[in-house]
Amino acid sequence: MIRCHRLEHRFVCNFPDRLEPGVLYVSMEFGTATHSCCCGCGEEVVTPFSPTGWKMTYDGETVSVWPSVGSWTLPCRSHYVIDRGRVLEAGHWNNSQVAAVRQRDITTSASGDTPAATTTPPQPTSISTVRDEKLLSWWARLCLWLSAWRR
Repeated sequence: MIRCHRLEHRFVCNFPDRLEPGVLYVSMEFGTATHSCCCGCGEEVVTPFSPTGWKMTYDGETVSVWPSVGSWTLPCRSHYVIDRGRVLEAGHWNNSQVAAVRQRDITTSASGDTPAATTTPPQPTSISTVRDEKLLSWWARLCLWLSAWRR
């Protein structure tokens, strides 16, 4: 269950020792973002940016991180999307779903391929897969569709 529904972004050179809840720290120098898990468990969630991994978009006012953030190694197993500072809860994934997408990520990373725009990205938590599996609420799917349409 998501307790934090918005993330304020802060561009930083170095990450602080203690992460404030509700803050997405973005380091362009290290090509990484980190935040306290949005479920409220307090665990640190790290999203490194790469051609085959997460991507960060800054529109001048807000930050989005794509694809979804899946905390599969944490006890909470939170899963959500960060879209223009809003946190949209995504559905629960079972172990076989997580394993399948991780394997796809390993295969893509090993080949050095950048996923084509028309295919499902092979990241550990591909939002395209979430949409296909209908694990997002209808409201979250509508929000994602509208945000994609606006781009």
